[in-house]
This record gives sequence, C-alpha cells and structure tokens, in this order.
Amino acid sequence: MDIGQYLRRLGYEGPREPTLETLRALHRRHLETIPFENLDIHSRRPIVLDEAAFFDKVVRRNRGGFCYELNGLFAVLLRALGFQVTYLSGRVSPDGVHPSGPEFDHLVLEVSLEGACWLVDVGFGESFSEPLPLAAGTWESGGQRFPLERLGEDWSLFVEMPGGARRLLYVFSRVPRRLEEFSEMCRYHQTSPDSFFLKNTLCSRKTPTGRVTLSGNRLIVTEQGRRVEQPLTTAEELERALLEHFGIPRGALVGAP
Repeated sequence: MDIGQYLRRLGYEGPREPTLETLRALHRRHLETIPFENLDIHSRRPIVLDEAAFFDKVVRRNRGGFCYELNGLFAVLLRALGFQVTYLSGRVSPDGVHPSGPEFDHLVLEVSLEGACWLVDVGFGESFSEPLPLAAGTWESGGQRFPLERLGEDWSLFVEMPGGARRLLYVFSRVPRRLEEFSEMCRYHQTSPDSFFLKNTLCSRKTPTGRVTLSGNRLIVTEQGRRVEQPLTTAEELERALLEHFGIPRGALVGAP
C-alpha cells in the first residue's frame, strides 16, 4: 500500500488522522473519483480477491471495479491510516422489496470510530455519499434519505424514492467476515448466466452535481436532476467516453461494438 499514491489517485490533500471528518472526506472523494464498473468481466479478465491486485488495477492503472475490489481496497487504505475496519456480508435485494439475495453477494464495511460505528460503502454504485451511523433510524446523505432498520441480527438498508416510497438496497449482518469468504460469489458474478454483472457493461461515477454512467451503449449524464442520454454507436465513441468521463485508458473494454 502506497498511501500517497492512493490519495493522489483520489485527488485528496486533506488530513490523514483517523477522524470522522477524514472518513467522510475520503468516502466522498472515492465515489467522485473511482468508478463502479464491470468492464473486466465483459472482457473476460479474471478478478481475484487480492489486495495487491486491487491496488494495481484501481490506483496504478486508473481503473474502477465492483464491490469486492472497491470496498476491499478502501478497507486497506483506512486501516493504513489507523481506522478500525470490519468486512460485512450484504445480500442485495433483486427487486427492491425482497431480501432474497445470497450471502456474500455484496461486500460492505463497518468502521468503529470515536465510540460509534459507521456503515461505509464505496462499492455499490448509486448509494449514500457519506458514511451512515450504524444505528436504526433514517439518515440523510447527498440529498437523499436512507432508512436503516434492524430485525434480529439483520440490518436492512433502504433508500427513499420521490413520493415517499422506499426501495430496499441490501440486508446485512454485523458478523465479521474475511475477504476470502467472498471468493465464491466473486466468481459467480463473473461467470454465472444469472449474474447481474454479465447482463450489461456498466461504468458509473458520482459527480458533485449528479452522476455520469455508461450503461451498454448509452452515456447518461445527470446534473441537478436533469438527465441527458446519448447513444454511442462505435467502439471509438465508447473508448472516448470512458477516457473523458472516467479516466479509464483505451483497451479496458475488449470486444466493444
């Protein structure tokens, strides 16, 4: 772990002390700098749960990744800075209603800090901008409201939609996990025909005013609630969009149309 190189990748020049202020700032910078993407899966490049591989891909090669890579690497940085971090297993809701996803479907982090615990997640795509208190309640982040409920050993994270409806994001328990326990589901998401990540190429990054997403052959830019879609019809246009909006170098997506 080269902390300086990682922080330069994030464009972060703030304090490094393990405080809530630092954690919040790093969380925001991670989401706004490093994209959530599945390009390696569609290019048939195996993803393995290895911290050195995460660092090489995300920091040295200016790429993004999915939850195991992004939260796995962020945990390494936080620990290097003196934070106490625990891996947790999340079960992603397939329809926003039912908590029927498999165990180890999602890797999420718990950070213990200043006498409290925080839910940390830079690997879920469109989610909360800053760490949420790991306590039952409805928490605001990035202009959205995230209800967090506990039932027995399970915690359910929701997001409130326009009009007041709620969508279930994922369910998790606070049982500490090891990185290698996620290996089977990591392989599943790369190889199973039922995997969400094999259905479409995806690259998405939060911006200070919205979000930019490459979904299949569509570039979607949302700013201040205004959404604009642009079709991309050639491999050259796709590669240009990846470089311009995500800093991802050419050649990351093999077999683009």
